Amino acid sequence: MGRPLHATFRALLLATAGLAILAAPPAQAQQRRAAPAAAEAGGAITAIEVRGNQRIEADTIRSYMLLQPGDRYDPDRADRSLRSLFATGLFRDVRVTRDGARLVVNVQENPIINRVAFEGNRRISDDNLRNEVQLRPRAVFTPQLAQADRQRILDTYARRGRFAARVEPKVIQLDQNRVDLVFEIVEGDTAQVARINFVGNQAFSDARLREVVATKEQAFYRFFSTADTFDPDRLNFDRELIRRYYLRNGYPDVQVGNASAELAPDRSGFFITFPVTEGQRFAFGEITISSAFPNLDTATLRRFLEVSPGDWYDGDAVERTSQAIADAANLRGFPFVDVQPQITRDAEARRININFAVNEGPRVFVERIDIEGNTRTQDRVIRREFRLAEGDAFNAAQVRRSRERIRNLGYFQDVQITNSPGSTPDRTIVTTRLQERATGEVSIGGGYSTDAGFLADFGIRERNLSGTGLDARINTTIAQRRSQVDISLTDPAFLDRNLAIGGDIFYIQRNLLNIASYNERRAGFALRAGWEFNERLRQSVSYSLVNRDIYSVQSTASRFIREQAGSTLLSQVSQTLAYDTRDNFIEPRRGYIIRLGTDLAGLGGDVSYVRARLDSSLHLPFERILGDQDYVLSFSGSVGIIESYGNKPERIVDRFFLGGENLRGFALAGAGPRDLASRDPLGGRFMWTQSTEMRYPLPLPSEIGLIGRAFVDIGSLSQTISGAGIADTATPRVGAGVGISWRSPFGLINIDVAQAVAKQRYDETQVVRFGFGTRF
Repeated sequence: MGRPLHATFRALLLATAGLAILAAPPAQAQQRRAAPAAAEAGGAITAIEVRGNQRIEADTIRSYMLLQPGDRYDPDRADRSLRSLFATGLFRDVRVTRDGARLVVNVQENPIINRVAFEGNRRISDDNLRNEVQLRPRAVFTPQLAQADRQRILDTYARRGRFAARVEPKVIQLDQNRVDLVFEIVEGDTAQVARINFVGNQAFSDARLREVVATKEQAFYRFFSTADTFDPDRLNFDRELIRRYYLRNGYPDVQVGNASAELAPDRSGFFITFPVTEGQRFAFGEITISSAFPNLDTATLRRFLEVSPGDWYDGDAVERTSQAIADAANLRGFPFVDVQPQITRDAEARRININFAVNEGPRVFVERIDIEGNTRTQDRVIRREFRLAEGDAFNAAQVRRSRERIRNLGYFQDVQITNSPGSTPDRTIVTTRLQERATGEVSIGGGYSTDAGFLADFGIRERNLSGTGLDARINTTIAQRRSQVDISLTDPAFLDRNLAIGGDIFYIQRNLLNIASYNERRAGFALRAGWEFNERLRQSVSYSLVNRDIYSVQSTASRFIREQAGSTLLSQVSQTLAYDTRDNFIEPRRGYIIRLGTDLAGLGGDVSYVRARLDSSLHLPFERILGDQDYVLSFSGSVGIIESYGNKPERIVDRFFLGGENLRGFALAGAGPRDLASRDPLGGRFMWTQSTEMRYPLPLPSEIGLIGRAFVDIGSLSQTISGAGIADTATPRVGAGVGISWRSPFGLINIDVAQAVAKQRYDETQVVRFGFGTRF
């Protein structure tokens, strides 16, 4: 049976009352919480209180807040204010709370860096590392910035091939919320190039291509070089070197892919692979020149061709020929030319026919020449090196020559010349951007030579004094058999004209006791001037006043030397005329030089003579025949004569001497007239020499810097002194031998081994000749 109705009703009532009792407290609590929240969300902020700040002003912190006194509180704007304060990087922690109608901002400031130090670095100096990192003393420290600087240091070591380097930033807490930041560095070993491979090369072996690229495989003899250190930036340069090598040797379609570099598991070395697609090899076919100018004779331009039918295609030679033809046309009065090599292929015969088309280029004139970046060097020093002026026809060849001349000043680390449109279509603005370099030098050097013995050298030089272009120098050399002090000042463009003016004050002392039984001392000054007729021809004149002293004459010396003991004053005017086409003054590979020098002594002083000397050299490269630019055949020769006039004959120190540097196989002053009793050389009034030398690479890696030489020297020296016991014959002497030149990190070292093939019985010979010197 069912339950009674009243009992059921009572149960329902009790259940409803219980639910009401259970539900009532949460509803009341929600009401109590909702009322203040509504008040907070809608109430106005009466003040913003900043707590915890030590260095940063409270007003500065308030300026970053999006809520200001008088604003109604907004949780979203409060959150954005919190993020804004964190974004400043000034705070380690920030909290924003409400205290009634006030807004409270609690901050913990990031510490200030007291110092930044580096530990464990040996290969990279502290100064270099400081230039890489961003954190500095008195800057705000954050862990994020410290980690960013850690990565910069790692990148710096990676650029130097040290991929195994480890860097750990350590923070040392100090008082007043300051820290010392120390980067602990473990440099690790250099990741060197273990192997260089090539894929797809058929015409040239891996060994030959390894000689072409700048990156080298690690080897024991490369301890002075970084070529075997892995450098990812150098790989693109290597790709271009490979491509140009193929272009020079007949492969116009060569393609060199991106190099792959695989790091060894122990991170000690890289394996590099260059993919090469060679294409077919082509030779030159018909070579022609066409001109759009009726008055330009193309026959006269053919001598500028560096390519010949039948030769393997050479992209570099085509480029050089185009430029040479354009330059020649400019010099013949055609300033607006554009030379384009028009190439047609005969794929079946594998021939490339080229027509060098000389067309009329756009008529453009120089509106303005702007110079930028010269903070120290005066504008006039730079402008006088330009081969064109404002208003001239724009000439690319003259622009290139101007750039070379500015670079040759040695004042700038980088020189870039660009042109941009001017105010009208036929005008251009030439802009020269320069990056200056230090021009002051302090040099300390040392070495050894067979003639001077061990030597030490000290010099101070400023090549751009106060930005005026003046060259000032003080140099001191102390050697076993020669000492010298030289002070000089040169203005290479006096009054901004094509005139170099300079002066020298010098003191020279030579110990010749082992050679000619006396010592020599010279002190004096010289004034000089020089100018250029053109890019090749140069003239110079000078006046010198020198006191010469022959002293410490041994009692066993020749009577001709004893008679000349003492001091004499030389007053001399000299001139030198030189025509020089060499590609390099120090180590020429092509070109020639002819130099004529004359001296006139007797305008005052104690000696009167006329002395003349003609020198020349010719250098012929064998690159086309032997495929290597280090094969160079050189011919050099000289002839000199001195004649006295009046009653003031020349002294022994004014004459010519033969042997040593100008006649290898013979000792210094070892050939020529000699006193047989004392064995002293007496010098001569007429001398001629001729040398033939072949320079060739040795079968060793080229980066070692060793060059072999084979030579034959011929020379003769005679005079008019006569007397008993004097040996004087003009019979030619001949010396022949081989030598090695080493472009070492310490300087150029020369070793010659020569034999006197044709000599007189009284001549003094020298088998080994050694010279070494360096400056740093």
